[in-house]
Amino acid sequence: MKRVKLSKHDMYVLELTNKIKGNYDSISVNVPVKHSKRSLGEIDIIAKKGNRLDLYEVKCSYRILKAKKQLNRLKKYLNLTNARSYFYCGNSKLLVTV
Repeated sequence: MKRVKLSKHDMYVLELTNKIKGNYDSISVNVPVKHSKRSLGEIDIIAKKGNRLDLYEVKCSYRILKAKKQLNRLKKYLNLTNARSYFYCGNSKLLVTV
């Protein structure tokens, strides 16, 4: 069996998923967002608890403005205005509400 080496970003996504998995009913990782053959991006983690959705953007370094811009664009496109969104910095292990 061949082993695939995870990127630093993927390791941080896995780390955050393991931290939060007990708080949610279901968690989806690396969810692509497409519109008629065009890719609009990817949501690192979508977590669901009841009818509540939380979106997580993971960055290796502290780039909260980029994460906030990505999350707001995807929330607007997917019409998820009431979903909560979070930024996770893998390097500093910091989780911030955006």
